[in-house]
Amino acid sequence: MFALYHFFPKNIVLFLLPLVLVAQVDETLKRYVKIGSLQSHFSAYGSERAYNNTYYEGLIWPADYLYQDNSVIKRSWMACKDFTDNNGYSWGHYGLYFLLSDAGNSLFPMELYQIAKFMPPAVYVDGVDINSFYNAEIDSVNPDIESDRIIVNTVNTSMGLTMERRVYAFSQQYHDNYFIKVFTFTNTGNTDWDAEIELNADLNDVLIGWGTRYSVSREAGTLLDGQQKWGKNSWVTRRGENFSQNYQNPITEADPSPQWLRSVISWYGRSATLFQINNIGGPDFRGNGRLTAPHHAGTVVLHVDKSWNDSVNDINQPLFWGWHAGDTYPSMGTLSESDEPAMAQLHEMLSGVPHLGLGGAERPDEVAMGDPGSETYLKHNIKPFDVHNDPGGMNAMLSYGPFDIPHGESIVIVEAEGINGLSREMCETIGFQWQDGGAPYILPDGSETNDQDIFKNSWVFTGKDSLLKTFGRALRNYEAEFQISKPPLPPALFDVQSGGDRIFLSWDPSPSEGNPNFGGYEIWRATGKPDTTYTNIYSGPGGVYSFDDLTPIRGNSYYYYIQSITDGSENIAGSLNPAGSLKSSRFYTKTSKPAYLRRQSGKVLDEIRIVPNPYHIAAKDLQYIGERDKIMFLNIPGQCDIKVFTERGDLVHKIEHRDGSGDEAWSLITFGRQVIAPGIYVAHFKATENIVSAVSNEILIVKGDQIVKKFVVVR
Repeated sequence: MFALYHFFPKNIVLFLLPLVLVAQVDETLKRYVKIGSLQSHFSAYGSERAYNNTYYEGLIWPADYLYQDNSVIKRSWMACKDFTDNNGYSWGHYGLYFLLSDAGNSLFPMELYQIAKFMPPAVYVDGVDINSFYNAEIDSVNPDIESDRIIVNTVNTSMGLTMERRVYAFSQQYHDNYFIKVFTFTNTGNTDWDAEIELNADLNDVLIGWGTRYSVSREAGTLLDGQQKWGKNSWVTRRGENFSQNYQNPITEADPSPQWLRSVISWYGRSATLFQINNIGGPDFRGNGRLTAPHHAGTVVLHVDKSWNDSVNDINQPLFWGWHAGDTYPSMGTLSESDEPAMAQLHEMLSGVPHLGLGGAERPDEVAMGDPGSETYLKHNIKPFDVHNDPGGMNAMLSYGPFDIPHGESIVIVEAEGINGLSREMCETIGFQWQDGGAPYILPDGSETNDQDIFKNSWVFTGKDSLLKTFGRALRNYEAEFQISKPPLPPALFDVQSGGDRIFLSWDPSPSEGNPNFGGYEIWRATGKPDTTYTNIYSGPGGVYSFDDLTPIRGNSYYYYIQSITDGSENIAGSLNPAGSLKSSRFYTKTSKPAYLRRQSGKVLDEIRIVPNPYHIAAKDLQYIGERDKIMFLNIPGQCDIKVFTERGDLVHKIEHRDGSGDEAWSLITFGRQVIAPGIYVAHFKATENIVSAVSNEILIVKGDQIVKKFVVVR
């Protein structure tokens, strides 16, 4: 049953008295959370614009794979009525926009820091520390917090309303694809960076809201549709109109996806420019058909205070949730008196007319295409742009209020933001079948259809139920005061060493190894690239801290992670997530640098081989899986120079090989960072040191000895 009032776990600190902050942080500061399948960053100025001058980053799910960013921009606003600023000017309406460029004008970032429950393990591949960069994102460690990470961000505003947001992240496998966000808005009267309190009046008719535009996903936006990368074709679906009639109903794993949760969901709709196919789900129609945009991203409302002096959960909030045209919003200007009309427009927008007066369009995809089970809906041929007519796309919008907040008092709002959808394996299965065109197709409910687009889209749209399952787990976690079953801690160190006939894996004990429910360790391996399917290659008990991987094939690259596991005895209730064994997050120990089998130094120059030879572009699927444009120089001297020339003698590339092994890889890239053209090439090998036999001390190759080998590139 839903609690009608919010709780404050021991790791949530709320400021119920006037807040005095004397700190100040750079508004460009960010903190990254990379512990679960959903990974993202949070910005000091209190909201997130995802563009990093190269691409839109953030809200990466599933983080196992490349190009899975889903974030574009979150726009946050506050507005109130009858406000007198610290210059004595009286505003009929006053509003502000959480924008990076407004830091020092209307926004004053005071703090941004990250608390970890424990320091992540050290992870080494051939002596290189993989985790050191991200460990620098941790500001303090507190083993008493219930979540794995907490991001704390505080921003003073020119309204005198200070926002503190606390972001809670979890690495438990059933709760690692959402963030719980606790917002506390306190009328401190502090309108700048210093400790002085400038205002002491009450705030009236306060409205708070934000619109989030999702790209869902970066891969589809890049691969299929250049406009989707800023979210132009994203739909918004709304749920929870009947929340007040259902909030007392229990949510269980047997019935995990309630349609009545107060939520907004974004997903990839029909493209305004891509006419060749029905692009729902982002099928790679130029390739193998894999779905590149199964993502359903959004926010669920977990709690809203009724008022500053009533912390009961207001079942009639939010004030508005639905959609808002992406780039159509009032400009706040420079906070001069001439900006008040825009502030009145902002207050009106936050009051519930963000969709430009298109009445009934809070659920635009259902309104436009009817019942979600209908053929019209499953085809989903209407483009979002035809509804919003805004080049910026469609925002998932939420607003709260109005609140009256006396000086020194607070309002608390709690949300969870998450992402879910089809797994990578299902994206491949459904996409391959869609591409092959082999009717009949099996729908999610077990029935059949001969329509390949209805087949594809029906499976993609199961992402809505998947995300509602995520939201249901987030709500239960919040109401349980974060008392979900805890996974074991990962090993304190994971070391991967390339060897001549094996790859050596070793680890330090997990700090959880002494727990009675500790079940041991598992090691998983991928071949060719880190963003692919991993296979379990080791399962063993506690007390064993090494494993030699004897099955690698020479020339392939290998990636690993190790997990601590439990025996499941600590997770038998099944009330907050499925019962059974829990595992430490794979992302704590996942390697991003490859390990290889290394040959011993070559002993005879005549035995040098170039593989594959001839090289063909298809070799990426035949010789070195997943590694495009790769050849290997094998049986080479442990210390040598390798020069590659065209057939007519032009130097293409030079490699200084110094690691003592008999292997060296080259990605067919020239000095100028260009892929070499088809043709015949000459590789010149010259020993730079004597190569000495470890058995007889005989000199096998003399410093300065050299040889030439030819190879062919075919494309």
